[in-house]
Amino acid sequence: MADSRADSTRAYWTFVEFGHEADSIRRMAGLATPMALRVAVTLGLPDRLVGDGARVDELAAELDVASVALDLLLGHLETLGIVERISTGYRTTAFGANLCTDADNGLTDLLHLDAAGGRAELAFVELVHSVTSGEAAYPRRYGQNFWADLETYSHLRESFDRQMTRRLREEIPQIVAGFEWSRFSTIVDVGGGQGSVLAGILAAHPTIHGHVVDLEPTAEAARRTFGVHGLDGRTQVTSSSFFDTLPAGADAYLLVDVLHDWDDEHAHRILSRCVEAVAPAGCVLVVEPVGGIRAHSEFNLAMLVTFGGRERRIDEFRALASPHGLTLEAVIDLTDQRCLLEFRISADRGAFVS
Repeated sequence: MADSRADSTRAYWTFVEFGHEADSIRRMAGLATPMALRVAVTLGLPDRLVGDGARVDELAAELDVASVALDLLLGHLETLGIVERISTGYRTTAFGANLCTDADNGLTDLLHLDAAGGRAELAFVELVHSVTSGEAAYPRRYGQNFWADLETYSHLRESFDRQMTRRLREEIPQIVAGFEWSRFSTIVDVGGGQGSVLAGILAAHPTIHGHVVDLEPTAEAARRTFGVHGLDGRTQVTSSSFFDTLPAGADAYLLVDVLHDWDDEHAHRILSRCVEAVAPAGCVLVVEPVGGIRAHSEFNLAMLVTFGGRERRIDEFRALASPHGLTLEAVIDLTDQRCLLEFRISADRGAFVS
């Protein structure tokens, strides 16, 4: 509670630094800047204007857009410091180069309106629906849920996989070092994506065998990841949904950034599959942000709008796990963004498997 009050106080004085409170709120609420940045990335302007830049009319012809409107967009991007005006038109600044595709900071996939992340964020225009109903806004905007979109449009799946791999990349060393993975002989990474987390764990622990479960074409990418790391002999990949039967008998079933993508009904189904598959003395490991510990309020809203999910608090995780005979044994701060929750299986877990 004290931390929450401190955060609110800092936020208030940040507003005051920018001037009158109403003006500060007006700046926060404005949509022009966030949309201008997204349209700039979608049109490829930061990449195109690197170096010598280009004239507005020349650029408009290349992109088949309205010259006057493009000039207005570039004018605002100049105000933001993304581009600068030169004698021959506009060019990307050093600051604006952060929006180039080769910047390798994840911003392109997050902002591009035809990438999974950028498309998902536009669902925020339906936030009132989510707050009113408690349901995801994404299906209301696009006619089907986020996961169905990934299945329908391969380019969205590809951008989502890139975004997830990059989001975890910098944290993998901490994830590997922050928990005693050597306790297990076999780990099933449920919804393990392209296998980067499991590859990091196995590389550090040569006696562990691993198994990724995910849908195609992500599963095939996991096979490539294991091949690159020389882990083919200790790994398996199953192309399947985590709502279906999981490979049985492993010591640990790992869920990294999975449960927060789902409402309670679907999260129960995922845990049920883990519990029916895990070895008698095994455990279920959940790695993701935890409400009140490692979760930001903005990201919490994004989970709601996109998936109908949320960053659950410790008591909510306990309540979610209890019907499956899972007992929370430990909560470990792995990184600045994620915790690891270790759940043990009750002796009578059979009564809880649905």
